[in-house]
Amino acid sequence: MDAEVFVVDNKSSDDSPAMVEREFPAVHLIRSTSNLGFAAANNRAFPLCQGEYVVLLNSDAFLKPGTLQCAVRHMESRPAAGLGGARLTGRDQSWQPSARQFPSLLNEFLSLSGLSVKFPSSRFFGRQDRTWAGAGSPAQIDWVPGAFSIIRRSALEKVGYFDEAFFLYYEEVDLCHRIKDAGYELWYWPDIEVIHYGGESSKTVASLSMSKSGAQLTLWRMRSQFLYYRKYLGSSAWLVKKQEQWWHGLRAWKNARSGDPMRRSKAEDSQKIVELLDRAWAETNGGRLSPERPW
Repeated sequence: MDAEVFVVDNKSSDDSPAMVEREFPAVHLIRSTSNLGFAAANNRAFPLCQGEYVVLLNSDAFLKPGTLQCAVRHMESRPAAGLGGARLTGRDQSWQPSARQFPSLLNEFLSLSGLSVKFPSSRFFGRQDRTWAGAGSPAQIDWVPGAFSIIRRSALEKVGYFDEAFFLYYEEVDLCHRIKDAGYELWYWPDIEVIHYGGESSKTVASLSMSKSGAQLTLWRMRSQFLYYRKYLGSSAWLVKKQEQWWHGLRAWKNARSGDPMRRSKAEDSQKIVELLDRAWAETNGGRLSPERPW
């Protein structure tokens, strides 16, 4: 199968661009002088791609033998498919949620409350990540994680590239939303297998450490969340903010009353999340504008 490979270097701090040039001379290397974020970096390569299909692969994702051939066969067998996703597994072979439902206030609550984790086999509580169906069932879905996806080039050209307002998080959700709105199908195919080492970063906010780096990633997630909700769900952007603030405010109050140092630490983390939500809301003007890059 003929293929061309593009590597976008998003201002890495090591010698990886030189390594790519030295060890993979056939690869098209695109260097950026600044950190453009996920969306804008991929957009640098899209106009240069010549193939009928465009495959996105994160630097922490690895294809199993035959993966690309399998993905192309699926796309060719379903002309209405605009985008397809893979079965993602961690380095320990554990399944990562790979067939997802669009964000909503209900889905956010099920995730915040832990009900989606507690009852993964329930069609209702496991709706967001489709955990009730298990990893082995192909299905039409709303969106797939950006670690791997195969996109029909004609669909990509029709709906446009990634929205660069999203520096990190939600950019693939937005693209899938636009592809689906244009009338294309989006599919999860479990026989396309991809090992994804980055699953550890996809934790719930409640379990994130409020270190400087953890708080920064959380802030970026909140900014993108507000941008997404404002774009597709209007005033629900404010409601999703208040819902998360209410939940973490309640957790902070409950844990602060405990004499357990660990629970008091959790109370402090929840209070920081409440404050970060206010900050993200102000910095995006309620989801109406994206802060200047890089975030």
